[in-house]
Amino acid sequence: MKKEGFFNKSKEEGNLELVEPSEEICRGYLEKADNCFLSAKILLKNELYENSISMSYYAMYNSLTALLFKTGIKCENHFASIILLKKLFGRTDLFKIISFAKKERIDKQYYVTSKQNKLTEESAEDLVKKAERFLVQIKLFINNLNNDQIGNARKNFESI
Repeated sequence: MKKEGFFNKSKEEGNLELVEPSEEICRGYLEKADNCFLSAKILLKNELYENSISMSYYAMYNSLTALLFKTGIKCENHFASIILLKKLFGRTDLFKIISFAKKERIDKQYYVTSKQNKLTEESAEDLVKKAERFLVQIKLFINNLNNDQIGNARKNFESI
C-alpha cells in the first residue's frame, strides 16, 4: 500500500511517467554506466575507496535508467527505479545487487566511521565486481527485450 502511494505521488509530481521508448537515450545512459564503471576501477586502483563505491553504484543506476528509457519509462527517483526493476521486469537478482550497492553508497558517501580502511577497500573491491556482473546482466537483458516485453512493462507500469 505504501509503495503504491509513493508511486502515485511520484507520477503526480512528474518524476515518474511513461514517455516514448528511446534507443538513443538508452545508449546514452549505457555509455554513462560504462564511464562510471571505468571510474570505479580507476578510483579503486588509486585507493579512493569511497568514491569507487559511489561510481560502482552509479554504473548500475545509469544502466537501470537505460533499461527504463528503452521501455519508455522516465523515473527521476533512485528508490522508485530500483523497485521498478523488480516489479516490472521480475529481476529480483539484479534488484538485490543494486539495492545493496545503494546502501553501500549511502553508508560510505554520507557517513564517516572509525572502521578500518581495509574494510572499505574490501567493500570497494566487492562492489566493483558486483557492478561488472550487474552491467553484463542488464545489457544482456536490454539487448534481448522484445516488443511484447516492452509492451507488458508499459502496461504493468500503468497499473502501479
